[in-house]
Amino acid sequence: MIKLQHLSKTYYTPAGDFAALRDIDLEIAAGEFVAIAGKSGSGKSTLLNLLGGIDSPSAGSVEVGGTAVHALSENKLAVWRGRNVGFVFQFFQLLPTLTIAENVMLPMDFCRTFPVRDRRKRALGLLEQVGIAAHANKLPAALSGGEQQRAAIARALANDPPVILADEPTGNLDSATASAVLGLFQKMSDAGKTVVIATHERDIAGLVDRRVVLADGAVVATSMPALSPRESLL
Repeated sequence: MIKLQHLSKTYYTPAGDFAALRDIDLEIAAGEFVAIAGKSGSGKSTLLNLLGGIDSPSAGSVEVGGTAVHALSENKLAVWRGRNVGFVFQFFQLLPTLTIAENVMLPMDFCRTFPVRDRRKRALGLLEQVGIAAHANKLPAALSGGEQQRAAIARALANDPPVILADEPTGNLDSATASAVLGLFQKMSDAGKTVVIATHERDIAGLVDRRVVLADGAVVATSMPALSPRESLL
């Protein structure tokens, strides 16, 4: 599903050049749940941004589902991203003046992936999946942090994208809520979606198929659990 070859990203600033990523080679299979780990500044967020076409590489290539993302024009990139990638962020990024259901419907409105008459029904179904359908008509400010993150996950699923990217999605949540949210990502992977999550969570290794560790913009380790989450259910 995802193939990175010799991927590098350098930011040019008045203070000097900063190499955020250095010659990354990485492949992620369809339906795989991968954690990108590393200290702050290691390149985790930059990697996710390049995967999702939010940023462009300085060198190397990014292929997602057979599409050369790095080669797309801005207009084509926006269309591709809306249909193929769902983003979940640490600070939720829900629009405060829209209800939770309207926030979930927004990606469908932009990409026109579903008929207008079906969008609210789909939004309510997704909110049901993440356990907050009762809050559909509330504004984000009326929800707890964990509930807002669940709403953000429902929004990421709105257009049924094959890839879900999550950048520190549990960073502002208590441990119990964080575990529940990570469980939702695991269910997405079990359902066939490719999930890549940047996280500091130490207990993530028991949930993911693979853990990729970054340091100073380079992959320094890749580890897999002795028994994968799927195998543990057999």
